[in-house]
Amino acid sequence: MIHVLICDDQEIVCEGLAKILTTDDELQVVGMAHDGAEAVEMVRTLHPDLVLMDLKMPGINGIHATRQIRGDFPQTAVLVLTTYDDDEWLFDAIRSGASGYLLKDTPRHELIQAIKGTVAGKTFVDTAVAGKLMADIAHRGAPAQTTLADVLTDRELEILILIARGYSNGEIAQRLFLSEGTVKNYGSTIFAKLNVTDRTQAAVLAYRYGLIDIP
Repeated sequence: MIHVLICDDQEIVCEGLAKILTTDDELQVVGMAHDGAEAVEMVRTLHPDLVLMDLKMPGINGIHATRQIRGDFPQTAVLVLTTYDDDEWLFDAIRSGASGYLLKDTPRHELIQAIKGTVAGKTFVDTAVAGKLMADIAHRGAPAQTTLADVLTDRELEILILIARGYSNGEIAQRLFLSEGTVKNYGSTIFAKLNVTDRTQAAVLAYRYGLIDIP
């Protein structure tokens, strides 16, 4: 069972999302917060697997709440669900540690799939904003792959590429004939060497350094 906390300042949105998610037997909504501060406190007491986070809210917004949740409770993933596709919101959310970024017009089945996939370690970015993310990477340019090769071992590069392609730790373990725990340890080492905090930021670096072609 995947425990989900919904955070949105509009009560009707929270209730609607809760009804959507409860149609899937593998999801359980454990709480509904209406601002960032309340979300942080509810994560502290409820320990959800994932927070479905809106961004623009009164008081502490979703960006600041995401940063605090990911810093204090790294076992809890944050999946942004918002109406805002502005570059500023997108990049700030990724930098704050969000595992994915979806818009509120996402179809029900895609939202449920994204929640399950995010908890499994995958990254989901709405196609409407993915182009902006890739364009930013392209604009910055792609340094030579040897730049990362100087930092990471061959095995770490191999795992980074699979992370960037959206594979979960379990799927990487199967492909490389490693234990899932070993892959997780590799991931922690890669994040530390690249000075990033999560898979999404690592994947962005993999695109930027030319390890993966930009779609």
